[in-house]
Amino acid sequence: MKRMKSVNVLTAIFLLLANFAIAQEVVTVDSTGVVKGKAEDSIKVTTKKADSLKPFKRFKAEGVSSVVGEYVILDSDIDKGYLEMQQQGLDIKDITRCELVGKLMEDKLYAHHAKVDSVVVADAQINDQITQQMDYMISELGSEEKVVEYYRKDNMGQLRQELFEVNKTIALAQEMQRKIIEDVEVTPEEVREFFFSIPEEDRPVFGAEVEVAQIVIEPEITEKAKQDVINRLNEIRRDIVENGSSFATKAVLYSKDPGSSSKGGLYKGIKKNSPLAKEFIDTAFSLQEGEVSEPFETEFGFHILMIDKVKGQELDVRHILMVPDVSSATVDKARAKIDSVRTKVVNGELSFADAAMKYSDEKETRFSGGQLVNPVSSDTRFELTKMDPALSAQVYNLKANEISKVYSDRDRSGKTKFKFLTITRRYEEHTADFSKDYEKIKDLALKQKQVKTIEEWQNEKIDETYVKVNEDYEDCEFASNWLKK
Repeated sequence: MKRMKSVNVLTAIFLLLANFAIAQEVVTVDSTGVVKGKAEDSIKVTTKKADSLKPFKRFKAEGVSSVVGEYVILDSDIDKGYLEMQQQGLDIKDITRCELVGKLMEDKLYAHHAKVDSVVVADAQINDQITQQMDYMISELGSEEKVVEYYRKDNMGQLRQELFEVNKTIALAQEMQRKIIEDVEVTPEEVREFFFSIPEEDRPVFGAEVEVAQIVIEPEITEKAKQDVINRLNEIRRDIVENGSSFATKAVLYSKDPGSSSKGGLYKGIKKNSPLAKEFIDTAFSLQEGEVSEPFETEFGFHILMIDKVKGQELDVRHILMVPDVSSATVDKARAKIDSVRTKVVNGELSFADAAMKYSDEKETRFSGGQLVNPVSSDTRFELTKMDPALSAQVYNLKANEISKVYSDRDRSGKTKFKFLTITRRYEEHTADFSKDYEKIKDLALKQKQVKTIEEWQNEKIDETYVKVNEDYEDCEFASNWLKK
């Protein structure tokens, strides 16, 4: 249990480290190098050829907490970690300095061997992340000058370079970890052995869960309303194509997409398999760089898009989304329709599933009787305490097969929909049962096997990798054998 606790704490720390800057000096070291962390110490170090990427580099050993392969971790990195967690309002009293330096060493071990194994992370991907981070910093602090001052840098270029090193290391570590466990699977027998090896009094307790179905009615959009939007998009397109107006400015002014309008309609790194509407992908990949599409329709509304940049098999695109207006008359008609459908279900004239298949406007759930699928687990169960709060509020007090009241909802493009729901099955809080909870137990067994695989990999790689820990941390009880005792 103690070891599992350490793994959980360190996993939490890993997630926290993704946002703070870590100094990334690259060195190599030999088995005779001793890092004491004194200002006057300057060491020349080498490694075995099999583990060396950049030999014979000097590093001033002031403030060094540890060295892993070609990476140096400074005491200031640990300080930055604590500072960042405090700035995020997190409680750091239970996170020890030993745990934090241990997790930093773990990340560097992954990153080091990712380089040794020629694992590739595209610089374009890292640069996109940095752009998003810096945009967020500017939006939070107000200006580039304030960002530079806050992070104590000389200029934005210096901050970008530091963020690049941090993000690249994290991305390498994540990709290496993914590769370590990508082929790990569990057999039914392993799942059984895992479950029955847990004493009955220690078996996990699963929270209350529900299976939910819904019927959705959308106000009808008239052909006139659609044509009005198409005409408006054509006007905007002509102004861009013929008069040289800025697509980005038009997107800020007119686009109804909350995810991109503030960024001038920009989406970066679009691929043919990106999880976007098929019509959007097809249109994007039919255009040349700088070309602006004709208006086209998706489930979200009507768009025009422009190819901002072509990057190999990826596209940076800008788009403008406009949604047809819905009249009060069509809203009233939709409300009356869903009230009528609900009455038929409540009175037993139609089953909920039959009503969903006959009347629901939600194509994703209509043919499964309105049954919702949990996007996290990909099954039909939702744990009440982990549900979307808006959905939970509607079903929390419902009994099995009870019908909710009709309520209105808006999708991300602002379109109004009317819904009512039912709980098709409720599972009360209970101790894990092998038959009823097999998929959850399988997931736990897989996670345990993945953790074991990672631990075995770490132990093997720590033994064959140069690791030096400052004497200030030699009394730490690390989860991994960093001290090689």
